[in-house]
Amino acid sequence: MPAISMSPAEISDYIAKAGREAWIVPDVPANTPRRKVAKVGVIGAGTMGGGISMNFASAGIPVVILEQKQDALDRGLGVVRANYQRSADNGRFPQEEVDERMARLTGTLEMQAFADCDLVIEAVFEDMDLKKRIFTDLDRILKPGAILATNTSALDIDQIAGVTKRPQDVIGLHFFSPANVMKLLEIVRADHTADDVIMTCMDLARTINKVAALVGVCPGFVGNRILFARQTQAGKLVANGAMPWDVDAALNQFGFRMGPYQMSDLAGLDIGWKKGAKTANPIRDALCELDRRGQKTGAGYYDYDESRRPVPSEVTARIIAEITGVAAGSAPGPGEIIATCIHPMINEGLRILEERKAQRASDIDIVWLNGYGWPADKGGPMLYGDMVGAETVLATMERLGAEDARFAPCETLKRLARDGGRFIDVEPG
Repeated sequence: MPAISMSPAEISDYIAKAGREAWIVPDVPANTPRRKVAKVGVIGAGTMGGGISMNFASAGIPVVILEQKQDALDRGLGVVRANYQRSADNGRFPQEEVDERMARLTGTLEMQAFADCDLVIEAVFEDMDLKKRIFTDLDRILKPGAILATNTSALDIDQIAGVTKRPQDVIGLHFFSPANVMKLLEIVRADHTADDVIMTCMDLARTINKVAALVGVCPGFVGNRILFARQTQAGKLVANGAMPWDVDAALNQFGFRMGPYQMSDLAGLDIGWKKGAKTANPIRDALCELDRRGQKTGAGYYDYDESRRPVPSEVTARIIAEITGVAAGSAPGPGEIIATCIHPMINEGLRILEERKAQRASDIDIVWLNGYGWPADKGGPMLYGDMVGAETVLATMERLGAEDARFAPCETLKRLARDGGRFIDVEPG
């Protein structure tokens, strides 16, 4: 179908309608009984665990936070208090509420403290063996009917549920960092997740003031799976002569506040990296070996001045040239960079629908609008596909697919280009 022109009002109406529909679970009756969630447990007092705990404490729900060591627990609770104090100082709520909210948080070093919790959320780092051990223990300790949730951002929740005797009680609750700020909550339905667990978690998302999207189990679920497609293409662009700042500038021009390399520097280049490691990203490895690990070390892909303003780096440019063997200055223009990074996201969204891992096309847009900073004037990846037109997206994917079969155009994209129809109307399956 050819490109469709939409007014700002039409785009706004679409986003509002998509937001309302995301709460609807077509294959679960709306009158399904909910489980009571009066007390929550969170495993991990770090950045994610602390942020997740704040959501519930702020909503008036008591939280038990588990850590392995007292100093880590004290540090995590200290960060939570500092966050609350900052909000009170900025006038977001009265000063006395700092102590009231903190009083709802109880720290512990013993998992047995979760025995009377109605919901426990695991928020440790991404290690399948560790998560399986934790869920084996939770299965033994938690009372019947308690919900066992994982905050994994990409791992197979069916595998995690498989170590328990109650897979019907296991679900993914994928919060986005910082969890006390970001609006999106991907609720991940595993193969055996019970209907009442799904609907309880959807309601709970409203209670803690999140925007929920129900998704299925696959690597990266919906949001990160699409992000992986963009990140891969960004890496290919740099390997072929673009500089990180060329890629970021193009995506900034598109409307993203941060491009992939700006995001990497903010998050830290050493996530998942150890000294001496040889990963699939040798440029990142080389930067980390030089202690260029992002904003926290004052240098990453970019150099940073005292105000953390990113500046293109000659060191990074030299490393890229040495590793790729491609001379700098051969970057494509912004339009080609945008197409190369954005059109694969649309294609991946269609694959997700083909595999029935999202309930509807507009849910994909809700995920990206609320979790990844997709520019609102472009409506989300699927609506943007309609703005660009299926034939244009198909041409890009044929080009990229010829270089890498993982990016071959999916059958739904071919059908839309051949027969017409809109991306936002594509049904799952």
